[in-house]
Amino acid sequence: MSDWHSIVVGVDGSPGSRKALTWAAAEAARHGTDLVVLNVWEHTLLPPAGSVSVSERFVPDPSQRTADDLLQVIKEELGEEPPVLVRPVVRQGSPAKMLIEESAQADLLVVGQRGHGGFAGLVLGSVSQHVSAYAKCTVAVVR
Repeated sequence: MSDWHSIVVGVDGSPGSRKALTWAAAEAARHGTDLVVLNVWEHTLLPPAGSVSVSERFVPDPSQRTADDLLQVIKEELGEEPPVLVRPVVRQGSPAKMLIEESAQADLLVVGQRGHGGFAGLVLGSVSQHVSAYAKCTVAVVR
């Protein structure tokens, strides 16, 4: 047993992040620590043409759908009863920035090699590359 407190894993639903989730859960079980599963969504809604702003009451909250999707991914990858305590977290903002912020309270940050989007020819995705450089704890990039 170690004296670790938490492992954070970034999950966007991509195959790479699913591998990272499975790997992070095994590490959390090995170290006897909690697993924080973080999904970050970016607000990309543009106002309708000719409108200066959009009223909040007309803007759907994508975080609820994202939370449901995250719980489904956790269930698919780790089963109904994961081997460790799993804490799903959904935040709005830049994925790299939110993962780096979350790394300040973690013993290990885990990300997949590549997530959704980007250029297939790159070795690392932009988020994994960014968190590898700036995280406040050790980073594992899962291939």
